[in-house]
Amino acid sequence: MMKLWICLLVELFSMLDSTHGYFNERRSQCIYSSRDLGDMVYIDSYIFNKIEVSWFNSTVGKYQGYSPYGIYNAELWNNDTAYMQSERADVDNFCKHNAEIYYTAIIDKSVEPQVEVKLVKKSDGSHPAMLMCSAYSFYPPLIKVTWLRNGKEVKGGQTSTEEMADGDWYYQIHSHLEYTPESGEEISCVVEHASFKKPMSYKWDPSMSEPDKSKIAIGASGLVLGVVLSAAGFIYYKKKSSGRILVPT
Repeated sequence: MMKLWICLLVELFSMLDSTHGYFNERRSQCIYSSRDLGDMVYIDSYIFNKIEVSWFNSTVGKYQGYSPYGIYNAELWNNDTAYMQSERADVDNFCKHNAEIYYTAIIDKSVEPQVEVKLVKKSDGSHPAMLMCSAYSFYPPLIKVTWLRNGKEVKGGQTSTEEMADGDWYYQIHSHLEYTPESGEEISCVVEHASFKKPMSYKWDPSMSEPDKSKIAIGASGLVLGVVLSAAGFIYYKKKSSGRILVPT
């Protein structure tokens, strides 16, 4: 199973007194990592001149102070029943509410990757060959790419790029595998992504490399074009010949 992101929602309220140089900040944080939001933690911090003086942690259920000023306020707030009920309710009313909106609008939406497996370097006997498995235009960025050789996961000889942003909300990733070709072997690239119900396997076809396929395609296109032009020239010649009138000399 792929790990979920650790998500952090932050709400800031800052106040600066430029005359006396005081800076007050209130920071409300929602920290969670599971999709069901069952591990949600709400932290409400008060910061004075960049030093945290008190905070509320939903796992503790009350305020704690870290300075004389913070301790005084923490005791005052902890004795305010209505205020503490409001703070504890913010786990659901503020954190889970906004996190669900975030998941529904962004995270839960997914786009399947376009996957291509190709040979990028042939083996010359002394050096191994290299395959590349590329996944393009997928979302969200969390993805896992592995290699199978004859049904078993390959443990070494592979490198992978990070998930790279295309700049249009989509991502791409490229995984390389070095291997020594063997007769009758089967190599596959396996991709796991949120858009798939199960891991998808993409088999490498060693019968013909991509450059060779391109050469054949170009050659076939040229041959077809030559035949078409020859046929057109022959038809034109026949029409011109049938329209001539022979005059005896």
